[in-house]
Order: sequence, then structure tokens, then C-alpha cells
Amino acid sequence: MTKTEKTIETEATHPAITQEALAQLGDGRLAYVKAVRSEDIAGMFPEAPKLEPGVTLFSLHAADGTPIMLTDTREAAVANAWSQELETVSVH
Repeated sequence: MTKTEKTIETEATHPAITQEALAQLGDGRLAYVKAVRSEDIAGMFPEAPKLEPGVTLFSLHAADGTPIMLTDTREAAVANAWSQELETVSVH
């Protein structure tokens, strides 16, 4: 197999997905929970108050990565997703 063939095979196996395609994924009903550090909050949630550094929080995001909410526990983020009729999925 040539290098070109291998590259084509890899691209076909792991195609890139656009942000627009992610937005349509699950018909707008999928979300994921992400552990975030307090130092990174200002970029995702500009309206959030300044937080002490080194704190782990959990953010709920739409399938396209749009942040929805921020909380101090994973359980609260999942509960919020359920209350908004969103299904949470695992991402790695």
C-alpha cells in the first residue's frame, strides 16, 4: 500500500465533521458535560464572576460545543440537561 492510499483510507475512516453538522447532530437534543478549571471559565462564560484558581467545575455544552450552563457537580449538569429534554452523551 502506498502512502497516498493509506492517507485516503485514514481520511475515509475518520472523516472531519463540521461545526454545522455537529449543531444538527441529534436534532439539537444532544449535549455533553465537560470538567473545566476555574481559570478557563471566563472564555466560555464571560458573565461568570471571577473564581478562585484551581477549582474544578462542570459545564454543559450543546453538541456543537456551545456552552449552556456551569455548575459545581456533574450530577447537576446532567440534571439540567434532562430538565431541558437534552440527552447527554460521552465524548473522549
